[in-house]
Amino acid sequence: MKRFSIRLFALGLALGAVGAAAVLAASAYARTSQANPIPGGHARVAQESGQPVLDWNNVLLSIVNTPGAQPANIQPTRNFAILHTAIYDAVDAIDRTHEPYLIDVRAPRDASETAAADAAAHAALVGLYPAQQSTLDSDYAAELSQVTAGPAKNKGVRLGEKIASELLAIRANDGSNLPAPPFVPGTDPGDYRMTPPNFPTPVFTTWGQVTPFVLERSDQFRPAPPPPLTSDAYAAAINEVENLGSVSSTTRTPVQTEIGKFWNPPIQNFWNQIAQTVALAHQSDLPTTARLFAALNLSFADSAIAFYDAKYSYRLWRPVTAIRLADTDGNPNTIADANWLPLSGTTAADPSYPGAHSTISAAGADVLGSFYGNDNSFSVTSPALPGVTRSFTSFSAAAEEAGLSRIFSGQHTRLDHVAGLELGQDVAGFVLHQALLPAHDSSGK
Repeated sequence: MKRFSIRLFALGLALGAVGAAAVLAASAYARTSQANPIPGGHARVAQESGQPVLDWNNVLLSIVNTPGAQPANIQPTRNFAILHTAIYDAVDAIDRTHEPYLIDVRAPRDASETAAADAAAHAALVGLYPAQQSTLDSDYAAELSQVTAGPAKNKGVRLGEKIASELLAIRANDGSNLPAPPFVPGTDPGDYRMTPPNFPTPVFTTWGQVTPFVLERSDQFRPAPPPPLTSDAYAAAINEVENLGSVSSTTRTPVQTEIGKFWNPPIQNFWNQIAQTVALAHQSDLPTTARLFAALNLSFADSAIAFYDAKYSYRLWRPVTAIRLADTDGNPNTIADANWLPLSGTTAADPSYPGAHSTISAAGADVLGSFYGNDNSFSVTSPALPGVTRSFTSFSAAAEEAGLSRIFSGQHTRLDHVAGLELGQDVAGFVLHQALLPAHDSSGK
């Protein structure tokens, strides 16, 4: 039985989720009819498609892109991680080829992995977005209708609901709902303060205190401090973004302008969409797809916790402030421009160092590379530039471009970019070596 939700796939296209290559791959993305041998002599009737993971990922992408649906004080990366670890633990409880993320249940071998994935996803999302329950219930009914009725389906549903409920209970007290104290900006050179022209108030000032999903602590891989304002490295970084990132730049090329605008939306959305494209192209089965998206979004969630920890530890001013106040930084090699604005017009409401786009992109590239190898051809679209497609032949190339886009858009310096790349690689490496590992006993006994 081919499992493919036309409605959800159309939603993915509307969000810029899947390129032309994925559309072609989707037509061949179905369950195989051959038995799937399991170490220890067991065999599963059929290898189940990874499509349920992509369907539910698209549902969450739709929610976070709906104005007002995502709580303003909750980082979306947290909810992606909860969704996908619930799916992973539900599927893995039946598959048993890898260690659970958190909830260790020995499920019946004949339970439906697909039903378990659907039930876990639905229960997790209803718990995270209760106001969306009516829509989520409709999505769930459509997804679950594609699973043959019977004991296997019922066992899978009970399993998925149980695992999601336990995961939600564990994360309920992770610090994500604690009210942040009012942010007090600094006044010394280099101190972050709200940025013109709209002066947005920071929201995630204490997100670095949220309990990590895999990391031992939020500052585990905290980057070294940025170089002093009086250093040559600082001057070079500020001068680069002053020239390339200005709204009125005459040195930024048309391609750089396109790149600067293209990657401006939330970066984790792009990488979830890239993962969908690649998983479809590789026709990954359900356990593999569940593990991929769990590893990916665990890395994103912990990367966000880690970069917010660093941002609010160093509190480095953004380029727009640094350039406008360059005559106060004590560096003779920087030049003040009191009217400077970035290409994007406004600036994100957080300190500059390290760069979030670079951190998330490095983590995404490393996770995807660990599953499929770095060299993969894929295309990406963006809701910021409808009709524009960016194509790549490797995950690392996409990560580099996404990070550099923040220089071209005037959001970050190269110092932020380099520190972000290293942080993302460190976090992803830790997640890949500490979580979702092959089971010590894969015999199923």
